[in-house]
Amino acid sequence: MRPFPAAALLLALLVSAGASAQVYRWVDDEGVTHLSSEKPPPGVKAERIDVKSSSKSAAGKPASRNSSGGAPAAAPVSPELAADRADLLGRLRTRECVIALEALERKTSGTEPTSAAELRRLQQTADLNCSPDPARRRQQEEMAAKLRVANSPACVEARNRLADMMAPGSTTPRTQVQDQQAFVDEHCTSPLR
Repeated sequence: MRPFPAAALLLALLVSAGASAQVYRWVDDEGVTHLSSEKPPPGVKAERIDVKSSSKSAAGKPASRNSSGGAPAAAPVSPELAADRADLLGRLRTRECVIALEALERKTSGTEPTSAAELRRLQQTADLNCSPDPARRRQQEEMAAKLRVANSPACVEARNRLADMMAPGSTTPRTQVQDQQAFVDEHCTSPLR
């Protein structure tokens, strides 16, 4: 399985999501990333992510074992759990969409070497995860544009300059540090956390 650029951020999102859900993440033969609360097709190797899982059912009772004494039988999903799962999946899909859109723009602008297969993989990931709703898709595209700016050389330089200004022994006046921090906060902060 090929690692996706924001795997660490994705894991941080899962830990902070606070939803009780189980999510499956896998990459298909063409490199397209899939996220689902449903198990992947048979024979597909997937990463299973448990978020605040427990051995209790939605009603708070211990999960019952199946008749063979094996794994717990599937408990009915409460409306709250279903809503939490849908919200978590929506946020994960938005993250995958935004990252794919940003990478597509960067790679099609000619600033980075790429291949037709890589462009196809990114486009398929965007198609699979971006919203079909025009208003929501515009928001995702705006987030991708902000991510592009946050990853730009100008922002890397701005963050490095701020770090130098805040380094021990720096004699940079406080107002300049505050101005630089305000610039970084306004222009160079990633919309994905």
